[in-house]
Amino acid sequence: MSGPPADDTSAPLASLSPDALERMRTIGLRLDRAGRFWHDGHEVTHPRLHAALLRWLDVAADGRAIVRLDPVRYAYVEVEAEHLRAVTARWDGDRCLVTWDDGTEEELAYGQLVVGPDHALLVPARGGRLRGRIAGAAYQTVTTRIEERAADHFVLVAVGAEHPLRA
Repeated sequence: MSGPPADDTSAPLASLSPDALERMRTIGLRLDRAGRFWHDGHEVTHPRLHAALLRWLDVAADGRAIVRLDPVRYAYVEVEAEHLRAVTARWDGDRCLVTWDDGTEEELAYGQLVVGPDHALLVPARGGRLRGRIAGAAYQTVTTRIEERAADHFVLVAVGAEHPLRA
């Protein structure tokens, strides 16, 4: 017998029309600004499913937010604000490490900090693929190194440089 390997899950998708595939990818998934997932109006409350959805967050080639299982299998997700929220931040010498709510830790993108309308810090996450929000306790940690240089001109002092905050 021949045919696709037993683990080739993308084979059935190849037989769908582009319109049918797009309909399948639109599943009614939404991520609110507090980091809660909703499916068809019901909150996703299972902790491991919630954690998996955060890990699977990505952006498609067309810029739409998705949850991605692999290059072929993904579904669209409506994102109200930022993709990820900082859970903690810590200084390691003059480097700032942020832990996102998907469990990943990465060094802050210092030169790309933007002050949001509610004074939260907005910054690229996951190497620039997603949008991150730093508020709460993580914000308190990061802002210990923010200094005012002139009226309404603030900088983050880190990694041997001053990084201007943009509004």
